[in-house]
Amino acid sequence: MEPDIRHFLITIMQTISMCLLWMLINMTAGIYFDLGFFEGQPTWKNYVYYVLAISTFLLLIRYIRRKWKGFKEITDV
Repeated sequence: MEPDIRHFLITIMQTISMCLLWMLINMTAGIYFDLGFFEGQPTWKNYVYYVLAISTFLLLIRYIRRKWKGFKEITDV
């Protein structure tokens, strides 16, 4: 297999696996530990959960952009 194609497929698999890992962690914390839902008023735990979910999502987007930017630089050569 050519190195460019292999690097492309590895980049795709790493992107998919990181997204699935992020979703699994947030769904587990949100649904299983009841942090995504609140009854009446939100508690401090709900606020912390949502802040962490949004901040880790932004970090995930940053990771994906850097990953694909590095791939683009390799293929442009």
